[in-house]
Amino acid sequence: MDLGLKDKVALVAAASKGLGYGVAKALAANGAKVSLCSRTAADVSDAAQRLADEYGVETLSTACDVRRVSDIQAWVDRTADAWGSIDCLLVNAGGPPAMTIKEVDDADFQAAFELTLFSSFRMIRLAIPHMSNGGAILTVTSGSVREPVTRLGLSTIMRAGVAGLVKTLADELAGDGIRVNNLVPGRIDTDRVAQLDAVTSQKTGLSMEEVKARSLTSIPLGRYGTIDDFGAAGAFLLSPAASYITGATLRVDGGSARSI
Repeated sequence: MDLGLKDKVALVAAASKGLGYGVAKALAANGAKVSLCSRTAADVSDAAQRLADEYGVETLSTACDVRRVSDIQAWVDRTADAWGSIDCLLVNAGGPPAMTIKEVDDADFQAAFELTLFSSFRMIRLAIPHMSNGGAILTVTSGSVREPVTRLGLSTIMRAGVAGLVKTLADELAGDGIRVNNLVPGRIDTDRVAQLDAVTSQKTGLSMEEVKARSLTSIPLGRYGTIDDFGAAGAFLLSPAASYITGATLRVDGGSARSI
């Protein structure tokens, strides 16, 4: 199936590794020009070079802390200056720390807001003016938008805001030919999931192997997902092949969500 991504221009945030890199990889494999950003210049440069070498596509890399509007603006402007208009945007950032709401103070709440909700708004707001020929926006969010996750209260609150933003923008931007969707990862084998498993291990006294085994009992497909599983879904939703999908939330979770 041709996704229609050849020579499309894609912005992919937090793309040096993990979920962001998985989506950037799938976009590059389908011929898109990919502009990656991440906080560490060396890491994102290495990621961009790997994609260019493997898939023969044009890539850009930019050091960007998505909590800083000036960094986002510089990333977007650099991409638009290099390649003209922007066709795709993957909104992505690291998640807030695992903690109960009783443990959260004002500084924790403000930091989570800046990292997760405000950064999403800013990335979208700054990319939209360059989407002159329509396009697609996709946010990487969390299963907590459907059901709260234990010890991830901050993530639940902020990502619910992102989901509301996406649904609102899907209505507002449809007339401009811009689609906006959410992509929800389940237990994807990333550093973030390993970190959360480690927190669970410390809290429960279970070994990491026992924590993972317990998680697998709730996943019908019986395994953690890979970044390639996630990336394929992301590339599809960002592509013209998904031209009649907007305001939607797609789970990539091996069947672990129990709601209908």
